[in-house]
Amino acid sequence: MLLNREGSGSRWRIRPDGPSKVTGQLSYLTDMTAEGMLYGLVLRSEHPHARILSIDTDAAKQASGVRAVLTYLDVPGLNAFGIAHPDQPVLCEDRVRYVGDAVATVAAESLEEAEYALMLIKVEYEPLPVLDDAEAALAPEAVKLHEKGNLLHHAGYSKGDLAEGFAGCVHVVEETYYTPRQMHTYMETEGGLFVPGEDGRLTVYAPTQHGFMDRMQLSRILDLPQQQIRIVSSPIGGSFGGKDELNVQPYGALLALRTGLPVKFHNSRWESVRAGLKRHPMKITMKTGTNAEGKLIAHQVRIIADTGPYSTLGAEVLNFAVEHVIGPYVYEHLDVNGYSAFTNNGMSGEFRGFGGNQAIFALEGQLDRLAELHGMDSWSFRKLNMRRTGDTGPFNQPIAQTDGAEQVWSVVAGSELWKEKDKEQTSNQPPWIKTGVGAAFAMHGAGLGVGIPDPAGGRLQLAKDGKIEAVFGYEEFGQGLIASLELMLIEQFGFAASDLRIVIGDTDIVPDSGSTTASRATAMIWKSLERMRVPFEEAIIARATVAAGLAVDQLQLGEGGVRRKGSEELIISYEQLAQLEGEPVKSETSFHFPTSSVDRIGAHFMYTYSAVAVKIELNTLTGRVNVLKQLHAVAAGPVVNPQGFLGQIEGGSSMALGFTLTEDAVMDKGYYMTRNLDTYLVPTIADQRGDVEVVAIEQLPEGDTYGPRGIGEVGSVTLAPAIASAIRAASGKWVTKLPVQPSFLQEQPEFLQKAVD
Repeated sequence: MLLNREGSGSRWRIRPDGPSKVTGQLSYLTDMTAEGMLYGLVLRSEHPHARILSIDTDAAKQASGVRAVLTYLDVPGLNAFGIAHPDQPVLCEDRVRYVGDAVATVAAESLEEAEYALMLIKVEYEPLPVLDDAEAALAPEAVKLHEKGNLLHHAGYSKGDLAEGFAGCVHVVEETYYTPRQMHTYMETEGGLFVPGEDGRLTVYAPTQHGFMDRMQLSRILDLPQQQIRIVSSPIGGSFGGKDELNVQPYGALLALRTGLPVKFHNSRWESVRAGLKRHPMKITMKTGTNAEGKLIAHQVRIIADTGPYSTLGAEVLNFAVEHVIGPYVYEHLDVNGYSAFTNNGMSGEFRGFGGNQAIFALEGQLDRLAELHGMDSWSFRKLNMRRTGDTGPFNQPIAQTDGAEQVWSVVAGSELWKEKDKEQTSNQPPWIKTGVGAAFAMHGAGLGVGIPDPAGGRLQLAKDGKIEAVFGYEEFGQGLIASLELMLIEQFGFAASDLRIVIGDTDIVPDSGSTTASRATAMIWKSLERMRVPFEEAIIARATVAAGLAVDQLQLGEGGVRRKGSEELIISYEQLAQLEGEPVKSETSFHFPTSSVDRIGAHFMYTYSAVAVKIELNTLTGRVNVLKQLHAVAAGPVVNPQGFLGQIEGGSSMALGFTLTEDAVMDKGYYMTRNLDTYLVPTIADQRGDVEVVAIEQLPEGDTYGPRGIGEVGSVTLAPAIASAIRAASGKWVTKLPVQPSFLQEQPEFLQKAVD
């Protein structure tokens, strides 16, 4: 993979956590053990929907090695969890709503004894009608899964007069798009170690993307003050949004407090599949019209999202999708309505892209179809209709202005890859091999948006041993956050890597910096360091002046300690400074992720712009698609960490490759047909064997104070429509459903048909 960078930036370095990860020496949280620990398991529902008539745990409690068997009767506080809407039972009382619902939990001295105890628990069910279709769930006659009905959330946006708009259109495209239930497939499945203390406190070592949110939720469940719970949340073996919500934490916490012993959980892959979050499957119907010049006039959208049995962040995902089906284009008339429905299918929730993947696939498909009707180059058609610098956002809200849209568009327009679309197929290819070039465009919001608590901040301090400690409430789950933070400290302050100690992911130590989600962490660390730099430098140098007898303007921070300004002379080391008497040297900051001045829940202020071009090879005998070349142009401001930038775009594109071509957690009548990774096809490095070029556009407008934009998700949202566009070029077929089925693209060549005849 090649990174081309327009602008200045960082040095290339070895990741601080790299060697231990590639050698296998790093201990993840689920690798932890404790003396005398027990093993925890959860008994989950046999049915996607049923009434619980009775739960009999007597035999399980008497089994060898079993130390605790708990049901809903043993939950001391709120028997529910959910980040925004706590409606998922910790342990079900009278009803189960999907095959992952928890009915009882067990702790035993060995895993085998815990498994046997689960077999001894007798649950009597009365099966109920299964709702396995989101649209059907919204019908008035559908069985109600919750007291309020089956509609979790409705989100909409409109302007103008839609009927008038379509009446004035020359071309109108109406299409329905379908996207799959995708699994996160992190290497480290859900789990953790739960350790009760003699002082009554509980320490939770479990992977999560927001330790403080876990602490808050567990305090409600356990009926304990938050200060009685410590969450250690790093390092994590992958998350992508899937560990943002509680998973095994309630059960490990309850069992540890009941038994007074450490309890370990670690889900099997099947347990992770049946109980874990997935990407929301969506049905998106769009009707879009243009005038004679090709300008977008009217755009009507209806989104149906299958959120599964409980809320988690389904409403917020829908809000994001509604924003991004409007996207980077301008319309005179708009009417968008999204509905998130409860079903008895698996849990849908947070996932990299957060509804943007589904929305952008559909929206870009409309643009390609309309461009073809006009006989226009699809990329020129986008340029004609995209938002310009100075325009407002999708909800007509003020946004942070950049030239990102124009910049990424221009990279693709001038690329050799895009020019290949006009080349004829080479004669040396067999007739069943077709090639095609396609492209797509996106603006992707960062942060949680208007009206949602989105704190940020951190702390710098001189430790007693002379280390400069950077303390943040974020988590490292493979995205390279530690490396990025180290690079920022080195480049902004002049420290050496050996001067630093990075402290993250421990609620007893770190401030609440907000969630490690929504493409926000790197941007908020950068902003935090900007706010803390001057006061921290002043505090360090003030202490050094007393010790060295030199004026403030003669000193500066450097590697190893305070140095004489303009020279390499070390005046006093950080270790020596730490030994001096006086107040602790530290600087703290706390603020909110920047939001737009608009009364619209979830509307974004900061956006990253992305344009992707691809060349694909289609084998019409097998229907298989290989991606030969990828070009990603990303306008996100300064590149903080070159390796991390590449890793995020490469990783995101690999995830998008699966979303587009192979991944679907298939369900039938509320049961998973896909139970393991032997039947769920996740792209590997072999599938990324084509050339991948990343162009990082680093320039920001003069006076911009927001710094780098997030790129953790944008690499995953634009590839699917680009591949769909390339498939159209290669085969003449329009893709409306993901993942693309090989049978849809298969053709029988003329020479084979003649042989058959």
